[in-house]
Amino acid sequence: MKKERIVVGLSGGVDSSVAAWVLKQQGYEVVGVYMINWKDTVGTLSGECPYEDDMLVAELVARKLDIEFHVVDLSDTYKDRVVEYLFSEYEKGRTPNPDVLCNREIKFDAFIQAAARLGANTVATGHYCRRAIAEGVTTPIYRLLAGLDPNKDQSYFLCQLSQQQLSAALFPVGDLNKGEVRRIATELGLATAQKKDSQGICFVGKVDLPVFLQQKLDKKQGHVVEIPSDLKAYSRLIPEALDERLRKQARPYYYRLKDGKIVGQHQGAHFYTIGQRKGLGIGGHEHPLFVLATDIEANLIFVGEGEQHPGLYRKSLKINNKEVHWVRPDKTLSVGESASYQVRIRYRQPLQQATLYQLEDGLYIDFDTPQQSVTAGQFAVWYDGDELVGSGPISE
Repeated sequence: MKKERIVVGLSGGVDSSVAAWVLKQQGYEVVGVYMINWKDTVGTLSGECPYEDDMLVAELVARKLDIEFHVVDLSDTYKDRVVEYLFSEYEKGRTPNPDVLCNREIKFDAFIQAAARLGANTVATGHYCRRAIAEGVTTPIYRLLAGLDPNKDQSYFLCQLSQQQLSAALFPVGDLNKGEVRRIATELGLATAQKKDSQGICFVGKVDLPVFLQQKLDKKQGHVVEIPSDLKAYSRLIPEALDERLRKQARPYYYRLKDGKIVGQHQGAHFYTIGQRKGLGIGGHEHPLFVLATDIEANLIFVGEGEQHPGLYRKSLKINNKEVHWVRPDKTLSVGESASYQVRIRYRQPLQQATLYQLEDGLYIDFDTPQQSVTAGQFAVWYDGDELVGSGPISE
């Protein structure tokens, strides 16, 4: 009987290396493929694994595991679908998550197409998450589950995958913890056994973000304005109607130059993000300054002292209807419906209890407790236990 052929995305890291070994142990015909997605070095920090090094390591792993090895160049697709999105979002004053887009557009789209050309209908990666099939359904409904290692769970980054993409995906290390993965790699003598985990933007690596963004976004000097902690950006009085309360609480904070005092200068408001504390270069305060808001048109940054500044916290957020994505489409809320879920608004944030309300103009997430640094462009992701149910980018 012919073995099922599966393509593994060998990144040159330990997780994908062990994923390939697990699949081979399970009896599959495993094909290792290295994806070239980024070749430019502008803004990247030295020593951050250029793709040629990773590709060589991936080939060494393939040889050690005695599996077929190929290289595919998806750099043009990556530039068009991920990097251009990155620039576009920052230009609008939003903070994107390119890794989420990379998984949706590259690893589980363009890469699946490349795998098909190699005779495989399934791709596998080294992500720490799991896939299961819902019980009691006639047509398969795929569930995206958190990885069993709570310190390495990467389901957040896969929050935009569709049912079709999940049907063609496997995550062989999702049932393992990181220590087990490194132990297996060490025992096998894989070149990746002690290699450090990658950091930074997916496939680009760790970057000096302002330098990277200056490829397309010009520097423009402007004022940094400190907002006193007792200033209310808008009334916190809660109207009686639920719809109006949600809409009001989901509004971002807006400040004006006259609301505070000028404490420094910056080189472009689009280089900064809500909640940022590093890179401001402003001293003379007892507690660190945090970015509360940015005004791209006026080129202003508004900051507040200390992580308890009220301008850092919001209780609700909104996701535009066209950007709401249900990994489990059978769980979709209709207008007027609500449901309780656990939500995170950034990777590694502990899950927060919240209620989702589907209104006519969008999906609103109302947290039990106010959340720090709610940032437009970042993805809010909701879970039912360990299952990732849906996601969407914060609208503003």
